[in-house]
Amino acid sequence: MRVLVVNAGSSSLKVRLLDGDDGLLADEELPAAGRGVDERAAESIVERLSGVDAVGHRFVHGGPRLHGPARLDAGLEDYLRSLADLAPLHQPRALAGVELIRRLLPAAPAVACVDTAFHATLPSAAATYAVPREWRVRYGVRRYGFHGLSHAYAARRAAELMGRPVDRLRAVTCHLGAGASLAAVQYGVSVDTTMGFTPLEGVVMATRSGSVDPGMLLWLQAHAGLSAAAATDALDRRSGLLALAGTADMREVLQAAAEGDEDGRLAIDVYVHRLRAAVASMAAAMDGLDVLVFTGGVGEHAAEVRAAAGAGLGFLGVEVDGDRNRAVEGDADVSAPGARVRTLVVRAREDLEIARQVRAVLTAE
Repeated sequence: MRVLVVNAGSSSLKVRLLDGDDGLLADEELPAAGRGVDERAAESIVERLSGVDAVGHRFVHGGPRLHGPARLDAGLEDYLRSLADLAPLHQPRALAGVELIRRLLPAAPAVACVDTAFHATLPSAAATYAVPREWRVRYGVRRYGFHGLSHAYAARRAAELMGRPVDRLRAVTCHLGAGASLAAVQYGVSVDTTMGFTPLEGVVMATRSGSVDPGMLLWLQAHAGLSAAAATDALDRRSGLLALAGTADMREVLQAAAEGDEDGRLAIDVYVHRLRAAVASMAAAMDGLDVLVFTGGVGEHAAEVRAAAGAGLGFLGVEVDGDRNRAVEGDADVSAPGARVRTLVVRAREDLEIARQVRAVLTAE
């Protein structure tokens, strides 16, 4: 089954066509276009493809109802649309992608593959906020977690690289890109993660703040007249690396820091400080750690970030080899010889996880 994977991220739209053996037949990436997609560019790409049997669409938020991949229909699309304000950088763009691809490939069945589904296994202690019962029961307020497709693939691939079954491995997977989150994957199952009710919680990201004190927002609401819309815009689109260093691009931040720019240095220090703390927290959720995995654009390409994170995690058994870390190409082991915990770099392949789920749904019908 040839599967067209449509992955609408916060900063780009990725389109990949995989053959029945997961061979990559086409690989295109378009920059994000507001809350939608660049339809003309996407049409040009899709029209060049042939033999598409099915389509898999990545959705960030599945809410309380969607705990696995599902065939897309009008009812499911309406439900996913109702969750748009929980993932404002992603959900509208993914829905725009569904409409576009349906128009271009009307005969191809489409499946929604949801990031939150992988984290449906979170134990109550990890999923529950200590907030009023009405919020939790009436409004479904809980920790959902995100980047599940990437975390699932990264943990499985790490097990392959180590020659161990994934159900015997305790992995902390670090998906570091424009959006960033960590997951504690214990024996193939997500037991904790850094993102929560929305993709805003957790570590510092490109334009997102990560976790902040809610009391700060209440204070700004009372003393600065901050509205919900203004807070959403500021925390989702004007915070993170962009707010600290003036750019959301980690490559530019690292370059600025290397040239002595104080804002760039501060941005890296804040980013790494939060990252180290998150790794330790995830390891604690599993009573230990066997492998630390870096994936995503920053995780794969920013050797300085991996080295700085590893340098503060020696107490867990993490030790990164400088030469290996600087020479990474594709999937790689960057552990220092004799390190008790392995450190791996894994190329993000959400497309493989999406294609696997699409085939599972359609062959079961």
